[in-house]
Amino acid sequence: MVVTNHPLASAAGAQMLLEGGNAVDAAIAALFALTVVEPMMVGVLGGGLAHLRTADGRHLVVDGLSTAPAAARPDMYEALSSDIATYRDTRGQANLVGPLAVAVPGALRAWCHLLAEFGTFPLADVVAPAIRYARHGFAVTPYLSTCVTDNATDLARDAGLAAMLLPGGRPIEAGHRLVRGDYAAALETVAIEGPEALYGGSLGAALADDLAARGGIVSKSDLAGYTIRVREAVRGSYRGYEIVGPPPPSSSGVHIAQMLNVLEGFELGALGFGSAESIHLLAEALKIAFADRAVATADPEFVQVPIETLISKQYAETRRALIDPNRARSWRPGLPGPESGDTTHVTVADAEGNVVASTQTINGLFGACVQIAGTGMLANNYMFNFDPHPGHALSIAPGKRVFTSMAPMMVLRQGRLRYALGLPGGLRIFPSALQAIVNLIDHGMSLQEAVEAPRVWTEGGVLEIEPAIPATVAEVLAAKGHRIQRVPRIAGGMNAIGFDSDGSLLGAACWRADGTPVGIAGGLARAGIGFSIA
Repeated sequence: MVVTNHPLASAAGAQMLLEGGNAVDAAIAALFALTVVEPMMVGVLGGGLAHLRTADGRHLVVDGLSTAPAAARPDMYEALSSDIATYRDTRGQANLVGPLAVAVPGALRAWCHLLAEFGTFPLADVVAPAIRYARHGFAVTPYLSTCVTDNATDLARDAGLAAMLLPGGRPIEAGHRLVRGDYAAALETVAIEGPEALYGGSLGAALADDLAARGGIVSKSDLAGYTIRVREAVRGSYRGYEIVGPPPPSSSGVHIAQMLNVLEGFELGALGFGSAESIHLLAEALKIAFADRAVATADPEFVQVPIETLISKQYAETRRALIDPNRARSWRPGLPGPESGDTTHVTVADAEGNVVASTQTINGLFGACVQIAGTGMLANNYMFNFDPHPGHALSIAPGKRVFTSMAPMMVLRQGRLRYALGLPGGLRIFPSALQAIVNLIDHGMSLQEAVEAPRVWTEGGVLEIEPAIPATVAEVLAAKGHRIQRVPRIAGGMNAIGFDSDGSLLGAACWRADGTPVGIAGGLARAGIGFSIA
């Protein structure tokens, strides 16, 4: 089973499985394909996490998150606000758009490591579908066209992006065949030279030189010195299920476990999905997690993260006791203190029991809106994930890894894998993954229902709700003190795989992206098995 947020990426992954590859081969092929057909979300100059469950039951997380360049400093941006809604705003949006928004990319190094250590195919075979899509073109989806329209002003500032995505000065239309010849050539270089093409070779030189000419600070030495991290997963429990996710600098493993611990003291199933009472409790749990996250979750090489405290049942009891079932409240961190929303996700399972849930991004839509001349590569804007205010856990420091909300999660029951899921959506990722897990366990939803169900989100300000939540529920929530804001969607397209006890797989993808499950059933004929009719 392969589930991605674009049908051509799912096809690329399925091709690997059909040719005899494993889940890692398929996941990496799908990710390379997504860099072509979903350029607003993911690229080799981005970063992300891959949560791998091996056939023998081990869980590990390959951390290819971006890092701050050596020349970065805590006060490199002029912060404009301390208000929660505009906290990351800086003078000239320098941390969001343009060369100073670019962090040292980790995606390509991490993908190649994962393939070399756990895959079975050569890199050239895995990159081949992406090269074919880039060389021969693909049909632009309405989703991509809409993203171009929404970001046309920033895209127009870059000559390469304007030529590719704004032909004749107008956003590229759905159905148009987009050919990316320069990017196909860059991928061919990767297929031949491997990751060193970027981390010491010609592609890295092109990146560093182009950014330097524009005023950026990512250097060739930054690229040459970049290293991935392989981390142990964080494990929590909820109503007899084991919840497994990535550790810091990701928020998801720690804070999903924390929120589930808080919610475990309430009968959410009895309250009913979508009721004002259950949404109120979800909102309060989200606010608790975000309050603690602000002071406690960052790059563990720079900040001591109290993981065991945050995921303990005892700590959850102290926080749960402060929840008022009738009133929304403001939350401060329960511990002493010392991102953008555009991403993609891939979920893959093979016949041997290997499972990959990987979330990857260039951070914002089209990253920094900078295309590296002659290569077709889009630069990330990962520096936006740092706190632009000096002196905090998430403030900028040279070599520091960005924190992330990515949530490539897996759920087990009595040691057997039941679900693997993830989604894009920046700060809204891990709260949305939490809600899907609650939908499955507390509300008994099918996998498709769980990923598609209406979502809510808050980090302590307004409570965002999707259109499908009734006005009557919104009125009750407002009466409890929540400031309600309706939004078209919360986070992006979730995709997931469910694992049945009989060995069958179920794939699901939601309406918020171009998600496409591809399942492979059957297999080679085997001697001595069949029906006999007397």
